[in-house]
Amino acid sequence: MRRGIAATALVASLALAATACGGSDSGSDKSDGPVTITWWDTSNATNEAPTYQALVKQFEAANKDIKVKYVNVPFDQAQNKFDTAAGSKGAPDILRSEVGWTPAFAKKGYFLPLDGTEALADQSQFQPNLITQAQYEGKTYGVPLVTDTLALVYNKALFQKAGITEAPKTWDELKSDAAKIKDKAGVDGYWGSTQAYYAQSFLYGEGTDTVDAAAKKITVNSPTAKKAYGTWLSTFSGKGLHKADATADAYAHIQDAFVNGKVAAIIQGPWEITNFYKGSAFKDKSNLGIATVPAGSTGKAGAPTGGHNLSVYAGSDKAHQAAALKFVKFMTSAKSQETIALKNSTLPTRGDAYTAQVKADPGIAGYQGVLAAAQPRPALPEYSSLWGPLDTELPKIAGGKESLDKGLSNAELAIAKLVPDFSK
Repeated sequence: MRRGIAATALVASLALAATACGGSDSGSDKSDGPVTITWWDTSNATNEAPTYQALVKQFEAANKDIKVKYVNVPFDQAQNKFDTAAGSKGAPDILRSEVGWTPAFAKKGYFLPLDGTEALADQSQFQPNLITQAQYEGKTYGVPLVTDTLALVYNKALFQKAGITEAPKTWDELKSDAAKIKDKAGVDGYWGSTQAYYAQSFLYGEGTDTVDAAAKKITVNSPTAKKAYGTWLSTFSGKGLHKADATADAYAHIQDAFVNGKVAAIIQGPWEITNFYKGSAFKDKSNLGIATVPAGSTGKAGAPTGGHNLSVYAGSDKAHQAAALKFVKFMTSAKSQETIALKNSTLPTRGDAYTAQVKADPGIAGYQGVLAAAQPRPALPEYSSLWGPLDTELPKIAGGKESLDKGLSNAELAIAKLVPDFSK
């Protein structure tokens, strides 16, 4: 799950405007020539996309009858862009779909069911829970490409300087550690995010969620959720706790501070591992600590299961769909996933891709260790969209522009419009 805004958003937007995006757009295909399929990749344009582009070339070399038009779409724009394009029958043949988008687009009829197709020929090799996340009403609409979750990542040297020998297991311990680090190392111990996805772990720590999907009830404004968000709010105020950043560039500010040793710990996902290693604080990779997100008052700890599937557009013609299925199988193969893991330090979704070489990567090994605490999302197509209202309200709350009660009440009203059959 990527939550940062790609630096190449403008360039990618211009590329989208200039690129024929429709899967059924075969104007460049000659009847006796190769089929050209379009792939919208939502990975980071700087540190992930080059690996995918290299794999595209490998695929084309092995499949002379298929050409792949590669388009990198900024993650934060891709969901709306695809929704608009699919609604007008002009979507790409393949989308790198965030796990939360997959059932939502499947519900709209935008994705092709993949059960029994070439793309899912190796289904037994994939982690079962990841296949489940790609399903809607019993059918599978995506092949898992990468998986992820959030972890507490920390600077071991700064922790050691403060006399701390292990990562905090609770939020109270983290606050205490942050104060010690400020005293001994002279930098803040923790910098939290105001984004809803990053705040989700606080809900899990109190045993609740934004909604109770089974009971069809909105729980974001419940007493338990208020307690969770109260703990979240408390991590922005106190000795060694960096104040909230509600600016548009907050993600980059937090990341830059961490990789350059200006803050000792943050919550982050494995998609940033390669960028961690580029920072001055982690020239020595062994200085990077990776631990489960701290637990709440219930003793529960964990973060959302994220990741991306490759999905095929249902509106493409048969020739384009056949080529897309072949491409999806290639990209999600054990060999391709191993390549992606080694180059990008992201987590494979199939067991046979965790080779000895992959497991030797300290970043992958660290995140693999926290995956057991990751919590799958409810089987609710609208679920990922529920973070939208919170992304509007949480920065206001953290910045002191509105109270916690007011912000959660506003979020509850907005979420009620997204799931109108749910009670409050």
